[in-house]
Amino acid sequence: MDIYIVDAFTDKPYKGNPAAVCFLESEKSDRRMQSIANEMNLSETAFLMKQGGDYSLRWFTPEAEVDLCGHATLASAHILWEEKIFKGNEIRFMTKSGLLSAIKDGSWIQMNFPLVLEQKNIPPTELIEGLGVSFGYVGKTRQDYIVELGNEEAVSELQPNFNLLKSGNFRGVIVTSKSNRSGIDFVSRCFYPALGVDEDPVTGSAHCCLGPYWKSKLNKNELTALQLSKREGLLKLMVLEERILISGQAITTLSGKLG
Repeated sequence: MDIYIVDAFTDKPYKGNPAAVCFLESEKSDRRMQSIANEMNLSETAFLMKQGGDYSLRWFTPEAEVDLCGHATLASAHILWEEKIFKGNEIRFMTKSGLLSAIKDGSWIQMNFPLVLEQKNIPPTELIEGLGVSFGYVGKTRQDYIVELGNEEAVSELQPNFNLLKSGNFRGVIVTSKSNRSGIDFVSRCFYPALGVDEDPVTGSAHCCLGPYWKSKLNKNELTALQLSKREGLLKLMVLEERILISGQAITTLSGKLG
């Protein structure tokens, strides 16, 4: 099985978010794919298999399959073009979140993803105590909380209690604030201890929610976002009526064969 490690949402090696990309020639069991993802021990491992002119795509963390993943989709599209496996202008992925697509724009790859909207919500005790800081707005999607802090420094310096967050009845927490940097609209950090990922370095899928959230606050539909993990990652967003276009760069750091 061909396997690649790709750093997504960056143009520099060992930055952004690393994802493993595995090419399947035949169907594999969920247990087999989960074992491989556990072995890779990255926030996501993507499994690609050709289906006619399109590709089926699934994503696994070290502990569970997820319905949507941005950085591993970006990594998959990057490899398909870089290795000249796919030579067309638009890659179509069949996923648990429906049809996703990617187009190449110079050194950037633009992905077409669904919008995810949040609603104002009362934070549970595990969230309040797990973050351990004062915050303003709290909203919730179907699976995750989105929490706005007062400024970028508060986001950067946050030290969550992952055991408390993991004990809550929710998948993850997206913490965000307006940016004070030139050329950056907002910043974020993302925590998914329930999935075996305490902090995800750069989370494309979280921006399906962050995009419309900051569009309404900043009154603009084209946004530039920075995720403030230790590895950092840059994303460009265009918020449409029912979809969001998420753009990023990627770089391959490893290729090989998986036994």
